[in-house]
Amino acid sequence: MVRGSNSPTLDTLALFGIVFLVQSVLGLFGSAVGLFALAPPVDVRPWTLVTSVYAHASVGHLLSNAVALVVVGFLVEQGTTRWRYHTFFLTTGVLAGLAEIWFDSAFGRSVGVIGASGAIFALAGYLLAANPVTDSVLGRLNLNGRAKIALVVGAAVLVAVLGAGPNVAIVAHGTGFVLGLVAGRLRLLGV
Repeated sequence: MVRGSNSPTLDTLALFGIVFLVQSVLGLFGSAVGLFALAPPVDVRPWTLVTSVYAHASVGHLLSNAVALVVVGFLVEQGTTRWRYHTFFLTTGVLAGLAEIWFDSAFGRSVGVIGASGAIFALAGYLLAANPVTDSVLGRLNLNGRAKIALVVGAAVLVAVLGAGPNVAIVAHGTGFVLGLVAGRLRLLGV
């Protein structure tokens, strides 16, 4: 796929910018976080399933996700269609956000989730799992089903721990990464 007007990565970056602009304008009239953040109960503001994936808490948050998206997005888009890329990005972003708020709710915390990092980690997981080098390495390891699951869980925990910090949705990161690894092994984005 040729970059430019047909690039789903550029489409996504443009969506980040548009949503951030809307957030900024609405923020002039008071806090707009509730309009964009995914938080329990989800059925009260169901649109946040989508808005939370493309919204960001600050310019720094936006820039860090944009850089990460550029690093993996252009590579993933080379082997898929625009529609599959966007569907994968949104679906994994929503599922990662839901995993974060469900996990937090299980421990009595009710926090909102905002940002694209769960979807970006899914793209990274996909890129890792769907490439020929990974096929070669995994083929030589001869792992049984439990060992494969342990490897995926271990990779997700490692990714989550490495990305841990204050106000970081580590469950969303790990969930996105696992979704990407599984999708990559299944070649869900392949054309």
